Amino acid sequence: MKDISQLEKQAIDNAVNGQWREAINFNESIIKIDKKNIETYLRLGFAYLQTNKIKKAKKYYLQALKLQPNNNFIKKSLERIKILELKKLTYLKTSQIDPLLFIDIPGKTKTVSLVNCGPKSVLAKLTVGQRVFLSSKKRRIEIRTEDKEYAGCLPDDLSKRLAIFIKNGGLFSVYVKETSLKNTVVLLKEEKKGGKMLRFVTFPTNSDANLSRLESSSGEEINEEDTEEISLLDLEKLAEKLNNEEKDYLPFDPDEKTDESEE
Repeated sequence: MKDISQLEKQAIDNAVNGQWREAINFNESIIKIDKKNIETYLRLGFAYLQTNKIKKAKKYYLQALKLQPNNNFIKKSLERIKILELKKLTYLKTSQIDPLLFIDIPGKTKTVSLVNCGPKSVLAKLTVGQRVFLSSKKRRIEIRTEDKEYAGCLPDDLSKRLAIFIKNGGLFSVYVKETSLKNTVVLLKEEKKGGKMLRFVTFPTNSDANLSRLESSSGEEINEEDTEEISLLDLEKLAEKLNNEEKDYLPFDPDEKTDESEE
């Protein structure tokens, strides 16, 4: 018989790779050995949510709550399930997670917490690995589901930065990395860069990076090593060179307030 530490490692490894059925099997084997292993109950609750077994998820979260009645994480998980039940949802939109999905690629990916998060009824339905979508507004970039439900928006500085790249032909994919009723973390992944922005790093490692050659933004072929980190201030200078239509799309007023979150 395998010891618990081995079973836990296999359960976690399978969960990380999105192999939920295998993860469930290993976790259930642990429960047979240790019926008071709260971490395993939590892993089971989460795994069953990922496989659209909401009733089973609730069962294991309730078991965990018996062991730790004051655990806020468990209470929030059960609150999420209650919202799903009130919405009469028996399944969530889940997808097989590519093990390489959340690998960080310097300059091309960014993990960020959303601000002005959407209603709990929307956040409750989000799942790890779910693809969501950018929706450009005049003052911000929102994150919406496939059904166009509002989940939150990007922080102001990142919204302004990304808006310029998008306006100049940039394409991005977005995936839910972490989710709860109060906070959602997404991974932004650059899929294509517009010709005018080829020299500029989309997500610089140094947020204070300066652009040394602002004028060299033509669509000529450029080597990867020639790319430069460009700060938000530099992007604002670049935005000033855009035509009036583009300026309407990309307002840069440092005193401008962010719209209130949708209820």
